[in-house]
Amino acid sequence: MNPTNHFDERAKTWDSDPVKIARALAVADGIRRNVPLSPATRALEYGCGTGLLSFALLPHLAHITLADSSPGMLTVLSDKLAAAQVTNMRPIELDLVTDPIPPERYELIYTLMTVHHVEDTDKLLRDLFALLTRPGYLCVADLDAEDGSFHGPAFLGHKGFDREDIGRKARDAGFRKVDFTTVFQMTKRDSPGQTEFPLFLMVAEK
Repeated sequence: MNPTNHFDERAKTWDSDPVKIARALAVADGIRRNVPLSPATRALEYGCGTGLLSFALLPHLAHITLADSSPGMLTVLSDKLAAAQVTNMRPIELDLVTDPIPPERYELIYTLMTVHHVEDTDKLLRDLFALLTRPGYLCVADLDAEDGSFHGPAFLGHKGFDREDIGRKARDAGFRKVDFTTVFQMTKRDSPGQTEFPLFLMVAEK
């Protein structure tokens, strides 16, 4: 199954999962605690889905561009923005695997549970580095290295990340300071292997 189609199919029920809501709120709290936000900060969420994380951060930012490759997710997001009458959030369809880097630049970029779906992590980190102003901050929330139980044997992406390894990749991409915290813990009790899946928040400075 094409990953985008997979997310298109899940878009309408995405916000009905309380774990996804709790996860987004926990990551938003982690970003607020580790990044100096201001009412002038322009942000990009890459892999935004239905915008749960950005809605949690909206009171602390000037403007948010929400990027995703799934038209289904962006349709749900656009409906949410219209219903809430939000004027300082803008959804765009963007896939940095195939699309050129947009001309806009941002003080903050954040992404939640997206990077493990991208095969070329090094290129993605370089592209996100290029999209940041200097100074600027990249926040990556994703799975710690796991045994493959989270998505199952059919999944072709990364089985989470070793923090030291992805931290090295971030520094190789140009980031000068990289720190990690644990921001959330997910449990899959019906998993055939590993059942506890911690999420890290990597904060990298440009």
